[in-house]
Order: sequence, then structure tokens, then C-alpha cells
Amino acid sequence: MADRVTVIGWDGSPLTRAATAALSAATLVAGAAHHLALPEVPGSAERIRLGSVDLAARRIAGHRGSAVVLADGDPGFFGVVRTLRKPEHGLEVEVVPAVSSVATAFARAGMPWDDAQVVVAHPRTLRRAVNIIRAHHKVAVLTSPGAGPAELALLLEGVHRTFVICEELGTVRERVTVLTSDKTADHTWRDPNVVIVIGGGPETTAHGAWIAGRRPDHPEGVRGWALPATSYGGTGEGGEGESPGLRAAQLARLGPRTGDLVWDIGSGSGSFAVEAARFGAAVLAVDSDPDACGRTATAARTYKVGVQVVRGTAPHVLERLPEPDVVRIGGGGVPVVTAVADRRPERIVTHASNRDEAEGLGAALAENGYAVECALLQSVELDTSDWAERERSVVFLLSGVRSDLAP
Repeated sequence: MADRVTVIGWDGSPLTRAATAALSAATLVAGAAHHLALPEVPGSAERIRLGSVDLAARRIAGHRGSAVVLADGDPGFFGVVRTLRKPEHGLEVEVVPAVSSVATAFARAGMPWDDAQVVVAHPRTLRRAVNIIRAHHKVAVLTSPGAGPAELALLLEGVHRTFVICEELGTVRERVTVLTSDKTADHTWRDPNVVIVIGGGPETTAHGAWIAGRRPDHPEGVRGWALPATSYGGTGEGGEGESPGLRAAQLARLGPRTGDLVWDIGSGSGSFAVEAARFGAAVLAVDSDPDACGRTATAARTYKVGVQVVRGTAPHVLERLPEPDVVRIGGGGVPVVTAVADRRPERIVTHASNRDEAEGLGAALAENGYAVECALLQSVELDTSDWAERERSVVFLLSGVRSDLAP
């Protein structure tokens, strides 16, 4: 294997003394075309155009001499260092870092970025990157061909965001453009580029924050999940579908997570939508009642989470919504369950008030390719002053996991 492997980050500024020394001794240099054209690259060195990092790593592993890998920005931040250090390549590397392209992009925009989410967008991860944009106020996207500013904007159809597109940072062709998301898809953008996306709900980092990229707790200090309806601006429970116990079980079975898109059909008070969003998921809350839509929007503002509210009647309104990962169905019966199953989310939960209704919903899930579980949930609220029963809730919880994903 190579006697020495040095990874050099390049941010457009003059190379450091350590980087220049490593290059002058290199017998093999790997990098993009603009890296290999740098005057510091020895004319006698073998040159590898860096496309597949795994392929380059195999070439380096078989080389006898000193190898250098040049990469844009900080190579240890979503960069080549991770691939080169894979056990199958057996490479130990020295790293000469540079300012990351994300830090440079925020510097060009004159913005802080301790409150930003940072994601990498490839064609295979593009939809999940867009879900992060839906859910968070400030997101930096390290793009790739086929998953650039235009593709991000197209998948955000109907969602307003501000895009700061930073092209070819650190080069003489550097350009920074600020556009709204509805205008971004009309342009052709040069690679490489970094996109800063702003506007997904309230800012998440207050003065004195101690952790980057997230808000560690609610500003009023509220803890826990499956909070009572009063926590979301209601005066009491809104029926069996709004009970905290049922909501807790639904959240447990769906497992909403960062990068997911959750449909909450029949959002009611907004309690489920808000709690799913607090897990980091992007949420589309659907309801035909304008008052319910208003309550959901208010609850989302109160808890400082990004929830997109859609007014409409299921199943018809679902046709124009983007693809979900997991879905909660608060009502609508078999037609809504069937319409949701046609979109093939990973998991679906719904509920029924009696066994006949539960059997119908379970059959609809099973017929559409879902492994079905059903549980009868009963909860009794007691008045602790005299331990008398205050309220009782009995409901059938149905959950479906797509058959190709079921254990």
C-alpha cells in the first residue's frame, strides 16, 4: 500500500505550508479536474481523476509511494476521509483541513449556522432532504448532480422557501444567488454548489443555546409526549381519536423520525401533528374543518414546529400530496384507508370504535398488502382526590406495516 496518504482540503485559498510539502513529495495525486490543474501538483506524479472514491482508494492502496487526495472544503465533513478509512481499503490518512463549503456558504450569506440542519442530497436521498427542508427553519444542502437546487425546488411545490444558492465557492466563478423556491427551478445551476434554505417555521436556536442544529427543549419547559388536549389550546378531549393514550400508541407504532414525511389525516386539535413534528419529521396535517386547520396551525406555532396544514376532504385531497413515509388516519373509513394504502407508505395507523368497524379497516389494510395488528386499548382516568372514575376510553387501534417490510 501507499507509504503515506495525505488528504488535503481546498477552499480556494492558497495552500498551507503542510499541504504544499505533501504535494511536492507526492508520487500519486487524486482529485477533481480543477484540483489536478493546481500548479503545486508535481508534473511527474501519477494523476487520478476522482470520480468513484472507492475506486481511487483501491488504486492508492496498491501504489508504492506518497499519495495525496485533494477535495473541496473540509474532507472530514461529509467528505472523502470516511471512505478512505473504510476497513476494506486499509488506509491510514493524514488530513490537512480547510474551511467547509457549508461554513463558507453561510459566511457569504452573512448568517449564523449553529441552528442549521446540514444534509447531503443525492438522487437516492433527495426526497428525504426535502422532508428536512419542510420540517426545519434553516437547512444547508450539499447537492450533487441530479439532486441540485432545481430538483429541491420542484419537490417543494406549493411550499414557500428562500433559497441561497452558492455556486463554485472559492473559485473565480463563485456566484451567490438569492431566490424564492418557486423561481429556482427555472434556472440552470453550476456544480459544485451548496444551497441554504430558509423559512420552515420559527427559528430553533435562541440566545444562549448550547447545542447545534436543534432546540433541546420547549421554551416553556414542557416535557413528555402524549400531552393532554389542553396543552394544544383545547378545552378538553375531542373524542376517542384525540385521547393521549391512543396518540401515544399511534406514535409508537409509526415511529416518525427525521427525514420522514407524515400524513395526519383528520388533524383535529393538531396534537398528533405537533408531536410527530417534535420527533423531527415533516408533517402534512389534513382536515376538512377550517376550525381544525386553524387549531393545528396555532398548536404548531406554540410548539415552534413546522407543520404544513392542508384543508380538504380525504380521500380526494390526498391525490395532490407528496409521497408519505408513515400515515395516521383519524377518520374516513375504508375508502380513506384504501386510498392511503395505494400510496404505499411504510406504516399506517388508524382506529375504530367497535369490532365490526375494526374488522372492516383491518381487511382493507390486509387486502392492500399490509401486515395488520389490532389491539383493544382501554384507559380510565381517575380523580385522585377520591380515586373515583373521571373518564373512560375504549378504542380499537389498528396498525399496518407494508408486507415487504414486515418482520
